[in-house]
Amino acid sequence: MLACSLGAGAFGADLTVSAAVSLTNAFQELGPMFEAANPGTKVQLNFGASGALLQQIAKGAPADVFASADQETMDQAQRQNLIQVAGRRNFALNGLVIIISNGSSHTLKALADLSHPAYQRIAIGLPASVPVGRYTKSVLEQAGLWSAIEPKMIGAQNVRQALDYTARGEVDAAFVYATDAASMPDKVKVAMRVPTRTPVLYPIAPISGSANLDAAQKFITFVQSPAAQAVLGKYGFGKP
Repeated sequence: MLACSLGAGAFGADLTVSAAVSLTNAFQELGPMFEAANPGTKVQLNFGASGALLQQIAKGAPADVFASADQETMDQAQRQNLIQVAGRRNFALNGLVIIISNGSSHTLKALADLSHPAYQRIAIGLPASVPVGRYTKSVLEQAGLWSAIEPKMIGAQNVRQALDYTARGEVDAAFVYATDAASMPDKVKVAMRVPTRTPVLYPIAPISGSANLDAAQKFITFVQSPAAQAVLGKYGFGKP
């Protein structure tokens, strides 16, 4: 889903940034900061599941910068020659957590507890297109629990949908990023932090076909700056 109109993308002063939906709050603050530091440049933000964004870019949707929630999706973009590899950088770190609604009486002491009857509906990002879903499936497979949990899975199109399901009490638990859980402290709570096999590192890169490559590279440098890292830190992201 597009967060802003992309219709102005044909003009050289506009920079279209396609970013993982978990970056929404942080990038909505970083966009105006970048514009203030680069007069005449307008940042257009396009948020969605990383896999869906990759499909958009591959089909020719306007984009100058791609920020993914996982390495695998960016690797796919690289294999398809959609990004400029020399400009690829890791800029943020996140973590995987299990959340429940604040009104829930459930307690979770171990991953295996999710196989108990008390947990009938568990929101999980669709592993085929949502990075948090891939991290979740990997963790559950490693623990020998995927076959028990998959029948209870409520597939989410992106991590924010899993968060919303939990906030509304429509699922018994959900796997989301720590930053998403922190965005709704009045509605959800972290039941358990889940170690992942590989760090949840966010990469960013300029799009090969960008008509605004200079601005794209400036934005990537900007998100690594102390000021931008402070904003990311405010929303729960760690430094890579």
